[in-house]
Amino acid sequence: MDIFKKESVSTYIKADQRLSKSLNARDLVGLGIGAVIGTGIFILPGHEAASHAGPAVAIAFLLAAIVSGMVGMAYAEFSSAMPIAGSAYSFGSVVYGELIGWILGWALILEYFLAVSAEATGFAAYFNNNILSALGINLPKALQSSPMEGGVINITAVAIVLIITAIILQGTNLSKRVENWAVVTKVAIIIIFILVGVFYVKADNYVPFYPKEFHSIPFGMGGISTAAATVFFAFIGFDALAANSAETINPGKNVVRGIIGTVIIAVVLYVSFSLVLTGIVNYKQLNVDDPAAFALEIIHLTAWNKLITVGALIGIFTAMVTMFIGGSRLVYALGRDGLLPKSMGKVTSKHAVPKNAIIIAAIVQAIFAGLVPLTQLASLINAGTLIAFTFISFGIIKLRHRKDIKNDGFKMPLYPFLPILAGVFSIFFIIMLPDITKISVGIWIVIGFIVYFTYGVHHSKLQNNK
Repeated sequence: MDIFKKESVSTYIKADQRLSKSLNARDLVGLGIGAVIGTGIFILPGHEAASHAGPAVAIAFLLAAIVSGMVGMAYAEFSSAMPIAGSAYSFGSVVYGELIGWILGWALILEYFLAVSAEATGFAAYFNNNILSALGINLPKALQSSPMEGGVINITAVAIVLIITAIILQGTNLSKRVENWAVVTKVAIIIIFILVGVFYVKADNYVPFYPKEFHSIPFGMGGISTAAATVFFAFIGFDALAANSAETINPGKNVVRGIIGTVIIAVVLYVSFSLVLTGIVNYKQLNVDDPAAFALEIIHLTAWNKLITVGALIGIFTAMVTMFIGGSRLVYALGRDGLLPKSMGKVTSKHAVPKNAIIIAAIVQAIFAGLVPLTQLASLINAGTLIAFTFISFGIIKLRHRKDIKNDGFKMPLYPFLPILAGVFSIFFIIMLPDITKISVGIWIVIGFIVYFTYGVHHSKLQNNK
C-alpha cells in the first residue's frame, strides 16, 4: 500500500467524459461572480470595518483579492493541464499523491457544504425579516431558528437548499441560465447603491482611515490582516470554477478567463462598496447584519431598503448555486476514485449530472442550514479554502517538473516567484485566522485521516489498481 501513490491525468479524463461540456468563459464569470458576490458583500464589509479595520476594510478586500488572483492563476494552470472534475482534490492526487489529495478534498468538503449552509441561513434571515414580514407573514419562532437559538428548525433555509437542488439536478444548462440572469441583476443593484451612496459620503468618516485601536502585530497591520483573512469567505468561488473544468469548453483558455474576469469585477465592486459604505456611516456603527440597508436608513433613503434586500437575496442565491455545484462535483470525484462509496461517482444519462452526489450534498447542507446558526458555520469556511490555496500554489512547481503532463494552454507568469509568493501569503492568512477556527479545522483534518485509513485506502481504485 502506497498512500502517496499518484493518480494519472488520463484516468481522470476518461472517467469524466460522461460529464457534459457546456460552459464557456462568460458562463464561468457568471458562476464566479455568483459565488464571490454573495453574503460577503452584503454583510462582511460592515462587520470587518467595525471589528478589525475601520474604513481600511477596503484595503483588506484588496489584499484578499490580490492573493486570490495569484492563487486563481495557479488553479487556471492546473485546469489547463488537467481539465478534470474535483479541482484541488484531483490536482493534489496527481502531483502530491492520494493522501494529500484526500486531505485537500476533505478540507474542501467542509468549505463547500458549510458555505452553502451558511448562505442559506443568511438568505433565510433576509427573506423572513424583509419579505415575509412586509407581507404580514410571521413564521413561528420554532420555524425560524435552529435549536441552538431556541427554535426547532430554520425552515426557510432548508427550503432554499431544496429549491437549488431541484435546479442543479436539471443539468448545467439550466443552472447557468439561472445564474447568468441573477448575476446581472445583483451586480446592477450593487452599482446603484454605489452610485447613489457616493453623493452622501462624508470625508470625516474616513478619519482615521486605519484606526489605532486595530494596530497590532505584525508591523501594526494585524487588524487589516485579520480582516483580509476573514473576508476570504468572499473569494471562495475560485475552487468551484476549477471544479467545473471537466464541463468547460476549451478549459485551457476559458478557465483562466473566468477566474481573472471574476477577480477584476469582484475587487472593483468590493472596494467601491466598502469605501462608499464607510463614507456614509462611521465604522463604529457598522457592526450590523445588513450594513447597506442600515446606511440607506441613516441617510433617510429607506425606500431603497427593499432594493438592497432583493440584491442580497439574489446575491446569496447565486453564491449557493455555484458552491453547491462545486461541492457536488467534489463528492462525485471522491466517489469516482473509491475514497467515498462508488455510488457517489455515478453520472445520470438523462442530464449528465452526478445525481447521487448532488442528493447527498443536499441532505447534509439542508441539515446544517436548518439546525446550525450562521456564526457557527462561517467560522470554519476560510480555513479549508486557505489550506487548498497553499497546496495548489506550491503545487505549480511540482506540476512544471512533470514531463508526462503536457500543457499547451495557460501558464502562471513569473515562475517560480509568483507561485511561492501565493503559497506564502496563504500560509500567512491561515496564521491570522482566529485560534478557535484553527483548532476546529485541525479536528476536522484528524477526522479526515481516520476516514481515509479506515475506509478510503481500502476501497481506493488507485490502491487496488482498478
